[in-house]
Amino acid sequence: MFVLGLQGSPRKKGNTNYLLVSFLDEIKQKGAETQIIHVTDKQINPCIGCGNCERKGVCSIKDDDMTKEIYALLRRADVVVAATPIYFYNATAQLKILIDRTQTLWSRKYKLGLTDPGRPDRKGILLSVGATKGKNLFEGMILTAKYFFDAIGADFHSQLTYARIENFGDMERHETVNADIKKEVNRLAPLLTRKKILFACRENAGRSQMASAFAQYLAGGEIDALSAGSTPAASINPLMEEAMRESGIDVGFRVPRSIDAVIAETRPDLIITMGCGEECPFIPGVQYENWDLPDPAGKPIEFMRNVRDEIEKRVKHLIAKL
Repeated sequence: MFVLGLQGSPRKKGNTNYLLVSFLDEIKQKGAETQIIHVTDKQINPCIGCGNCERKGVCSIKDDDMTKEIYALLRRADVVVAATPIYFYNATAQLKILIDRTQTLWSRKYKLGLTDPGRPDRKGILLSVGATKGKNLFEGMILTAKYFFDAIGADFHSQLTYARIENFGDMERHETVNADIKKEVNRLAPLLTRKKILFACRENAGRSQMASAFAQYLAGGEIDALSAGSTPAASINPLMEEAMRESGIDVGFRVPRSIDAVIAETRPDLIITMGCGEECPFIPGVQYENWDLPDPAGKPIEFMRNVRDEIEKRVKHLIAKL
């Protein structure tokens, strides 16, 4: 399970950061892979309202960290944890810019009718602190978080909010924070106990990406579907993305990963190979299965469709066996 933390505070060692790091440390101890994005360190340009995402499903801003990195991480994440102090009853400006740019992901679902295969089981969690004690302190942020999580394809799972947090160290000294975090992490236990299946091919640009997407989509969140390649390509095969789009499944923003990088963070229960052969590492105690599938790299779209359909059949059979 991959948990992505969005740290929206400009104070890198403040109360918000303490809360987020404590949450991620707790879930990492349970076996999750975690990553923090310090939003203030990233170049994220504000939405310009051009409508390109609603017409084409991609943002017209190409040269910032949102397009280069963050869209892909949001799509890969099983859990997204948004952490922010309250500024005028909402998120910091830096985090709000990121939230606005997720209109691209919203558009792919609600304007173009594409289904993100990770959507049924992705969770969103809000962590927030505020200096005052007003009863409406977090209402604006909670409403924003609900729409943000919907845009990125996540269920608003829970929130931890703390009022009267103003001075450095207040969050660390809070009486219930550690117990609160443990309780919320325990609620995510079903995601941590799913069967982990790694689909591996040569470039992680076609076959293994399709297999992991179908496994996510068809298994109803019961499989932690991973994919990787022995020699990963720079980007996914655009014909693979087109073929999956024809099936209504959105694999946009996926990035090829190496097998070594994946198994360094996660121990799979099952590795299904698709042509990388002896280049796939042997892990003692892990079950292996080989699917003899032709490599569609460099082949026409018709070839890709045939491979897609065969992969879908095999994934359905795999789910039935499990």
